[in-house]
Amino acid sequence: MNNPNKEVVIPDQSKDKAPRPPLEFIRNIWGSSAGAGSGDFHVYRGVRRREYARQKYIKAKAEKEELDDEYKKKLEQHKKEAEERTNKNRAKRLKKKQKMKAKRVKKSKTETDKPLSDGDAESGSSDDDGVIPEPQKHIREDTSAKESSEHEDAE
Repeated sequence: MNNPNKEVVIPDQSKDKAPRPPLEFIRNIWGSSAGAGSGDFHVYRGVRRREYARQKYIKAKAEKEELDDEYKKKLEQHKKEAEERTNKNRAKRLKKKQKMKAKRVKKSKTETDKPLSDGDAESGSSDDDGVIPEPQKHIREDTSAKESSEHEDAE
């Protein structure tokens, strides 16, 4: 803290060090059984501890790789699903856009086909000032055909 302008170096995370490969096992160690020398048990205990540490490291490494693979598969699946949703929405937008474009073309075609009235020809401009009016919904008044078909089905 003597020099606050000096950059602070933050060390990287320590990586797991792989244990040493196992040495050749000493087969003449008797462990804690009778007949062993006074130092043989300590040698046996050291060899056993290193072997357990090595086995633990191998299991942890395998588990980590399995979790990484599972995560990558899940990430790939999510990416694929997102792409499918995007494609579906894109198709929906394009369909809507084409439908609106066809509607405008049809509307403009009907307006150009419509003969001009006397008032429109004299003024030279339209009342809507370039605004496309909303399409009117037509309600079908003829229900007699529908009713007659229902009576035929009932008989």
